[in-house]
Amino acid sequence: MSSVGYRQLWAVDPDGWRVAGAAWAGLTGPVDRRVDGLRTSGGRLRGGWSGPAATAADTRLAGLRDELASIAPALIEVDQVLAELAGRLTVAKARLVDAVARADAAGLLVDRSGGVRVDPARVRPSDRAGTTAAGVAADGVAAALRAALDGATAADRVAADRLDELARAAGTGWASPPPPGRPAFGTAPALVGAWWSGLTPAQRRWLVGRESALVGRLDGVPVAARDQANRLQLDVWRTELLAERRRLLSRVPPGPLASIRLRGVAGRLAGLEALAGRLTAGGAPRAYLLGLDPAGEGRAVVALGDPDHADRVLTYVPGMTAGLDDAPGELGRAARVLERCTALAPGERSAAVLWLDYDAPDQLAEAASAGQARDAGPALHRFQEGLRISHDGPPARQTVLGHSYGSLVVGVTAREHGLAADALVFVGSPGVGASHATELGVPPGQVWASSAPDDVIRAARPPDELGRRALLGAAPLAGVLGWPGRTGHELWFGHDPADPGFGGRVFPSGRGRHTGYWEAGNPALDGMARVVLGW
Repeated sequence: MSSVGYRQLWAVDPDGWRVAGAAWAGLTGPVDRRVDGLRTSGGRLRGGWSGPAATAADTRLAGLRDELASIAPALIEVDQVLAELAGRLTVAKARLVDAVARADAAGLLVDRSGGVRVDPARVRPSDRAGTTAAGVAADGVAAALRAALDGATAADRVAADRLDELARAAGTGWASPPPPGRPAFGTAPALVGAWWSGLTPAQRRWLVGRESALVGRLDGVPVAARDQANRLQLDVWRTELLAERRRLLSRVPPGPLASIRLRGVAGRLAGLEALAGRLTAGGAPRAYLLGLDPAGEGRAVVALGDPDHADRVLTYVPGMTAGLDDAPGELGRAARVLERCTALAPGERSAAVLWLDYDAPDQLAEAASAGQARDAGPALHRFQEGLRISHDGPPARQTVLGHSYGSLVVGVTAREHGLAADALVFVGSPGVGASHATELGVPPGQVWASSAPDDVIRAARPPDELGRRALLGAAPLAGVLGWPGRTGHELWFGHDPADPGFGGRVFPSGRGRHTGYWEAGNPALDGMARVVLGW
């Protein structure tokens, strides 16, 4: 395969590849409708036809349904391949633009083939010092140009190889049954990753298509496969919510409790549809569905950009009242941090994940207890381990960000289970279940926090014994969390992580109360992005 040239990369339009990928993924709709049509036709035949011929026809229709259904994961995979190509080309082009800007600043010219030379109009040949400096700069610019072109060439080669494999599979068969034995949900990601690596591509597609409910939930399975599996489950989840709504509506009169539940179902349906819209939008960055559960308040895990191929990955854990109904809004917060990362470092590949896979408190009385944070710990620990296992290439810098009660989830998980993270960030925190940053198990200097001057959380001091008993009905919170003693900087769940005495690092925030950390112009937004980038 030939290399990508300077003029090719300069002229490339990554969005064109994204649009093409979305068009391929859009074909899953017509395929699903054709499968449903075959199923309906088979039902009609069975109702009025019997005998050997009818049995043979039914078997043939079932085979056609299976063949069509097996295509859906491959269509989604094409979208993923082209989206990844677009992302890598975007980064390569940004590096090319940066190299050309460096050339211009150093008095150099870059010709149409990518050659670098001194601009005689700006550096005279008689100026020995200037000529020498320009020559050194030219070497650096030439190296940067080569790196950009090499990155584009590698992206092109990877995409071509994956598409070639899909084309071959179209002739030999999309899927084949894997050997017996499946890892159960909750299996250690390292074991899951080893199991998945031992399967052929055809066996993996069979599992994605036939056992999508399992594959989509397994930490340690690559992000692309989980996304394929979970997208195939969207109609199942939608059907479950619609059925729940019908059950509630069937109660006459519905009653106050049923009315409350109906509003909850409506909110979860709206959240599901909003996420489904983002998944099919085809914009940049591509969204990957890593988990969803419509039950209860609803849960969702969604990535913007592919964490398995990113250099920098953010996992964002939201706080109190978070559920499927407001998952799109919480995803917007992760998106704003990612946008700042891209603006600050366009030559880096970054991804952001909304991790809302726990039962967040709905009321202050629930938020006064660390119980739901502790319950979330094993799942968050397992998810981060899974990101490490499935990542392709050199390890990414992993940052976990917690807001409000989500910061307690992150802190308790790090302290009690360990987190596969290079940095932790806490914003608007009521305490993280620790008295010092060293208890959290991340590299020195990589615990960060910010608290807005008008954030009400700053007033959330530990209650007196009577208040504790009224809210918790249990032992004193300080004893539950193992605080060694008060220092005057305690919040509800331990030493304020935004206090220098906690031992972490603090970045500033403007005024914005408890939810303004993501607002444009707030220095906290840049602070979060810079931690993700490792600056």
